[in-house]
Amino acid sequence: MELFTPDHIRLIIQGLLILVLSIAVHEWGHAMVAHKLGDPTPESQGRLTLDPRSHADPIGTLLFPGIALVATGGLGFGWGRPVQVQPRYFSRRFTMRKGHLFVAAAGPLMNIAFGVVISLVYFGLVLGGVLDAAYMGALWHGDYVSQALNFAIFLNFILAFFNLIPAPPLDGGHVIEGLLPEKYVPAFQRFSVYGPFILMAVIFIPELRNLFVGPARWLFSTWTGILS
Repeated sequence: MELFTPDHIRLIIQGLLILVLSIAVHEWGHAMVAHKLGDPTPESQGRLTLDPRSHADPIGTLLFPGIALVATGGLGFGWGRPVQVQPRYFSRRFTMRKGHLFVAAAGPLMNIAFGVVISLVYFGLVLGGVLDAAYMGALWHGDYVSQALNFAIFLNFILAFFNLIPAPPLDGGHVIEGLLPEKYVPAFQRFSVYGPFILMAVIFIPELRNLFVGPARWLFSTWTGILS
């Protein structure tokens, strides 16, 4: 795509707005589950809100995604300001490890749920004759509204699978740690120091990037195919 044409600028703005909202939903999921488990920290820090300003990270939510969106013409992803939790406050119904697992899993699950909700809104607009069913599940095709809704669904699925990669500091690392038998946890924690390097490799090496883009694309095409 030619850079900085009206269409390119529209896709950048559209992508950044959708990403900011999707990250807010993701971080709110972490905060809400921690709150429900008894941790007062997210509420005291103003994280029990869907207001994107409470969850945005200047680099991860704005700068890095903005650069990626300019480079790709409309496809980018990022991260929000991590929700701080104190597992010692968690309900005694669960161990601290299990509580942390639930908090970690909540973010990706919220992105899946958000993608499903957006797709159902899209489906309702199709049934109402507002949008053309032919463009449901077709990225970068159709009218501007169809493109935005398709991108929002796809991006949320990408965020979910990206965050489920089992490498700290991603949510998937905390989920795996919570599922491991106790005797394997120290070894996993020693491995976690390599997590940021694994993360960078997955982001910047195209073959590894397919670890999360592939499942997201499959879920997107399958789910929108069922609805349409």
